[in-house]
Amino acid sequence: MKVTIHPSSLYGTIAAPASKSSMQRACAAALLSRRKVMITHPGHSNDDKAALDIIKRLGALVTDVDSNTISIESGFLDSSNRAQSKESEIHCGESGLSIRMFAPIVALCSSQITINGEGSLLGRPLNFFDEVLPQLGVHVQSNDGKLPIVIQGPLQPRNIEIDGSMSSQFLTGLLLAYAAHASQGITKDPITIKVKSLKSKPYIDLTLDVMQRFDLPVPENKDYKEFVFTKKENIVQSNPEKDKPLTYAVEGDWSGAAFLLVAGVIAGSITVTGLNLASTQADKAIIDALMEANAGLAIEAKGIKVHPATLRAFKFDATDCPDLFPPLVSLAAYCNGITTIKGVSRLAYKESNRGVTLQEEFSKMDLKIDLLGDEMQIHGGKGLKGAQVHSRHDHRIAMACAVAALKAEGNTTIEEAMAVNKSYPDFYSHLASLGAYLKSGWSEEPFKKIIFKFR
Repeated sequence: MKVTIHPSSLYGTIAAPASKSSMQRACAAALLSRRKVMITHPGHSNDDKAALDIIKRLGALVTDVDSNTISIESGFLDSSNRAQSKESEIHCGESGLSIRMFAPIVALCSSQITINGEGSLLGRPLNFFDEVLPQLGVHVQSNDGKLPIVIQGPLQPRNIEIDGSMSSQFLTGLLLAYAAHASQGITKDPITIKVKSLKSKPYIDLTLDVMQRFDLPVPENKDYKEFVFTKKENIVQSNPEKDKPLTYAVEGDWSGAAFLLVAGVIAGSITVTGLNLASTQADKAIIDALMEANAGLAIEAKGIKVHPATLRAFKFDATDCPDLFPPLVSLAAYCNGITTIKGVSRLAYKESNRGVTLQEEFSKMDLKIDLLGDEMQIHGGKGLKGAQVHSRHDHRIAMACAVAALKAEGNTTIEEAMAVNKSYPDFYSHLASLGAYLKSGWSEEPFKKIIFKFR
C-alpha cells in the first residue's frame, strides 16, 4: 500500500503516541505480578498487540476497561512460584523486544514451549539463547540460531556473564526472569549477572524503573557491568496494598515523537504533548540533537514547541539510541553542511539493515549519505527532490521518508507505507491533522481513496 506526501506546512498541537518500549515491559511485568494491574494510555501498535497476545497465551486475563484502560490479571505464577503456560506456543509478530524479553520468562516454565514470529524477525540472530539459557538449566532448540525456537525450563538463576554488545533487550528478559525467582525467596544467595559491552543503557534504566513500579525485586546496578540480586531482595515483605490494583500509566513515546518534532522543525510550528522530560527512554536524546542542529525549540508547560529555523550540521552519538537514526537523517537533510552520526554498527539487525536502507532510499531523494565504519555522514542543506521510495517493510524508514518529504521539491510516494503499524499506526493521520497533505491508496476502510487535508 502506498502513501503520497505532498509538500506541506504544519501547524497545531498533537499528543505523542504511547511508548511501545514502556507498554511491552509493562505487559511482561504484569505477567509476573500477583496483583491485578490497570494499564492506562495503552499502546495499540502491532508490537503492543504482540506483547498482549503473548501474555494471554501464557495465562493472563486481559480486559478492556474503557478506551484508555486495560486490566491484566495473571495466572502465570502459581502459589508456589511455579510458572505454567496456558498454551504451548507463543507468537512475537515482528517484535524484536518481545522475542528477546519473553524468551527467558517463558523459560521459567517446565513445559515445552515454541516461540515463533514473522517477517524480518525470522532472520534475526538469536544465538544468545542457544549460548546462555542452557547455562541456566534450560533446554533450547533453535533453527540454527533463528526462529522458531523451542524452550523447556524451568530456568534456574545462576551467576552468569553475558555479552550486551548487540542489544540490551536480552538483559531485560533475564532481569525479569531472575526477579520472578527473587520475589518469593527462591534465590538464597546473591546472584550476579555480569555484562560486557552493554549498549542502549537507557533502556535498562527503563526496565529497572518498570520493575520497581510493579513491586518486582530490583537488582543493584553496578555501573551497568554487574546486576546483583541480593539477599535482602528475597525477603517477602508484608504489603498492605497487595490486594489493591496496581496502576501503571504508559509514557508518551519519545521514539515516535522524534519524527513529529523533526517534522515541526522542517515544516511548521507544532507542539507535541504527553512527553516526560524525566523519562528514562533513550530517544529523549532527540532534544539534544535538535539543539545541536540549532532547531527552533521551546519547552513549555503544555508541551514541546518546535518551529523552522536555519539549521546547521551537527555531530551526534546514537550508539545508545539507534532508533533515532531515521529521524536524524530527515533532520540532517535540511541542515547546512555535513552531519556525522555515530553508531551505525547498531543498525544491521533492525527491521532492515537500516544504515544501508537509509543510504539507498534517501539517495532517491538526492541526499548523499556516506557510511564510514561506525559513522554515517549526511551531506545536507541542498534540498530534496520528491521520489518514489520503499519502506523496506521498516516502520522507521517509512516515517523518515514521510517527514523528509514535507519540504521536498515535488511529491514523494512511499511503497509499503503501512509498515508504520508496527510502532505508530496513527502516524499518517496525526501528520494529516497537523496540515500535511497526504494521498492514500489504502484499500481498507476508513482510509480508502481519501485525501487528507486538515488545518
